[in-house]
Amino acid sequence: MRRRLQLITPVAGLLALGGCAAAVPAQVAPHATDPVCASVVLAAPESLGEGLPRRDTNAQATTAWGDTSAPVVLRCGVEPPGPTTERCESVETPGGVRVDWIVVEGDDGWTFTTYGREPAVELHVPAQVAAERSTAFVDQLGSAVSLTEQLRSCV
Repeated sequence: MRRRLQLITPVAGLLALGGCAAAVPAQVAPHATDPVCASVVLAAPESLGEGLPRRDTNAQATTAWGDTSAPVVLRCGVEPPGPTTERCESVETPGGVRVDWIVVEGDDGWTFTTYGREPAVELHVPAQVAAERSTAFVDQLGSAVSLTEQLRSCV
């Protein structure tokens, strides 16, 4: 019986450690305290596709998906963009909701920011992720993002 207890203790310790994944660092947005942001984060999908499971973050009104070394990060409560000449895309989601996104490519990846919605939501897709897969998973955020108020549209 004593030998059995000696084996259980290390196994239990490993199981406890295995369930703890480091939180993804994220920067809190200026309007993250907007109550709608909590609803957006709670409604965000558990996965954005194969290899992009949801991850915990260390900042209010944020969530992330994928590998912790190059996570896709959503922040709610960013400054709503005004009129812009940047590319603006209307994305129809599987549920039929249409969300307008300003799409900007940078050296570090792609940034999608909702256009005409308050509070505004930002999704950053690292270059490493964009190089390996399509960013079409943005449509899966429609039901969560549609909780924000639509005031304008791209067109």
